[in-house]
This record gives sequence, C-alpha cells and structure tokens, in this order.
Amino acid sequence: MKIGNLAKKSGLSAHTLRYYERIGLLPYADRDRSGQRDYDVSILTWIEFLGRLKTTDMPIRDMLRYAEMAERGDQTFSQRRELLESHRDRVIYARQGINLDRSTLADWVGRAAWHLRPVHERLLEKLKASPKLFADETTAPVLDPGRGKTKTGQLWAYARDDRPWQGNDPPGVAYVYAPDRKAERPIAHLAGFAGILQVDGYGGYRVLAEKNGATLAFCWAHVRRRFYELAAAGPATIASEALRRIGELYRIEDDIRSQPAETRRAVRQERSRPILAELEPWLREKLGLISQKTKLAEAIRYTLSRWEGLTRFIDDGRIEIDSNTVERSIRPIALNRKNALFAGSDGGAEHWAVIASLIETCKLNDVEPLAYLAEVLTRIVNGHSNSQIDDLLPWAYIRAPDLKAVA
Repeated sequence: MKIGNLAKKSGLSAHTLRYYERIGLLPYADRDRSGQRDYDVSILTWIEFLGRLKTTDMPIRDMLRYAEMAERGDQTFSQRRELLESHRDRVIYARQGINLDRSTLADWVGRAAWHLRPVHERLLEKLKASPKLFADETTAPVLDPGRGKTKTGQLWAYARDDRPWQGNDPPGVAYVYAPDRKAERPIAHLAGFAGILQVDGYGGYRVLAEKNGATLAFCWAHVRRRFYELAAAGPATIASEALRRIGELYRIEDDIRSQPAETRRAVRQERSRPILAELEPWLREKLGLISQKTKLAEAIRYTLSRWEGLTRFIDDGRIEIDSNTVERSIRPIALNRKNALFAGSDGGAEHWAVIASLIETCKLNDVEPLAYLAEVLTRIVNGHSNSQIDDLLPWAYIRAPDLKAVA
C-alpha cells in the first residue's frame, strides 16, 4: 500500500505520515521496483494509535524530542523507539546490516513457541497441583483478518507465589489465551484444581468454584479501590472511615509478611478478626442509611456480597489479603500490549502466552530468560526425553557460575 492510499484510509496527511516515518515511528514493509515505500495493511491499527496521540500536546512534544535525540544518536531515543515499534527486532538487526522480513521473525517466534508448548503445558499442570493459586485476566487485542481491525481476546493468568509465608514450592505463572471472557474458560484451564483460588470480583470464578470445587478468596485491594475512588473525589465520611479500617488490616499484614503460615494465622486471629467483626455490622448499618443508587451503596454491597471470601484469609495463613501477586504478573503483559499493540492472530496470541509464561516464571525465580530459553530449545531439538520434561521448567534451570569481571 502506497503512502497516498495509506493517508486516505488513515485520515492523516501524507506529510504527517512521512514525518512519522522519518523519526522512526512508521515502519514500511519494503520498497517496490520504483523505489517507493510499500506499507503493510496491518500498519493501519498503529496509525490509528498515532492519530490519537496527535490530538494531545504532550505526546507530540515527546515525538519532537525523540526526533531531536535521534538526530544526535541519543541512546535513550533508541531504547524508547525500540519499545514503541512493532518491528523493533527488525530494526536492531538492520543496524548490523542484516535485513530480515517481519514475517521471518514472526515465523521464528512461532516455531520456538511450538517447541516450548509442552513445557508451558507442564508448567500449568504443576501450578494446578498446588493447594493455592491466584487467577486474573487481561485483554489481548488480536488482529481480525479481513476486517482490518482488532478483536478483543483474553489472556488468563494463573500464578503461584508462596514466598510470603515461607512455602516450599517455587513461584510461577502460566498465561493461557482465550478468544473471550466466558466462565467456561477458567473452568477448562483449571480442570482438576480444587484448592484455594485468590481472585477479583469477576462472577465467572463463582461458576468455576461451583463446578470445580475450588474455594474462592477475594481481594481486599479491589474493595479498597472502590472506597478510595469515592474518598478521592471529595468529602466522603463513610468511605474515608472504611479506608481507615481497611488500612489497619494492611498494617497488620505488613507486620507478618514473610512469616510462617501458622504465625500469620495466629496474629490475624488476634488482631485482624476483631477489626472485621466490627466492620461488617458497621457497613450494614451505613448501607441502610444511604440511597441505594449511589456509588457508595454499590461499594458496600460489593464488599458484603463477598464477605465470606474476603475474610477467608483470617483462618488460613497461606492466603494473602489481596490478589496483587497475580496483578503484578499481569502488568508485563499490559506493558507489552502497549508496545506491540496487537497479536497477529489467535495462534500468535497463543504463542505470546507460551513464551510470556516462561519468561515471567524465569524472572520470578531469578533466572535469566534468554539463557534459559536458549538452553531449553537446544535440549528440545537435541531430543530431550518427554519423561524428563520437569527438568526443562524455569525453576529447574541450572544457572552457570557468574563470570568474574576481567579488567
């Protein structure tokens, strides 16, 4: 697609598009025989994003600053530009005089993900064998072929991190792609899991608990966020008092973090239980005094309707007060979503989930992801036995001794 047609379809002028290309924000697929730039159709989604930036002042100033930095070869510009460009790997190779088509790079990633799929499946199996997991989900934009637009898929995250109560199992997270957010997705993903599942307020998890026998522990961070938004908007006596009481619970959690499960349970019984025993009737009393159509009433009902799951951490020292562990695991996915914009297909999103699972689990276990992936792929192509697949999991990776610096 030539720049004129691109301008018509995108609504941006050819001059603007050429400017974006000049500062490195608009990649082109190749040049035709006459030497004119030929743009890939998929670039329209990226241009739509750039168009939204153009309507605000700050991003434009940032782009101009990036352009100035590029002219003087500033390293920071190079780093930020590579985060923004979907073709950043191609750009990196091009600097070394190696011209690679993006389809070639995508094929490499797809083949690597195909080889790593059994490791990903085993990772999920090992996590499902745990007595407690965290679960969350986030959107995953996926290119919808033929429409020139993206559809919204979901990346589900299932995480384990027992370090806060000195558990013995290594931390890990497995992402699983699904084309929608239906309750049947986590039910299928967690088939066979009947432990404690720490989650947010999404209703699909209740269906999972009924069918799979899992026990739900809800998240106080989500409760706190609702009252915080009300208190931050202006004077809100009830919301502020609710925040104060929830804050007392979190201060207790700070005191017992990294303590054994039994110690955590004992402290919670002594200090947290009385706070919760007073909080529930107080919330019910305030709910009866206010309009049922207000945001405050909605926040109180949200809390009371999940009370059993919210207070489950009192009787079990392994349970966290919130599900921030899995939300932290979701954050790199959200960041990459901003950088990459979308997956090229459902299959691409599945590859995304496989590789992201292994990389994030490496990071949780202080394993260098690149060295791990290189080692595991080498073992696989050399015929590593499937009966010993546990040896390929990130926490089983034997790190080479650190090389001493040579002056």
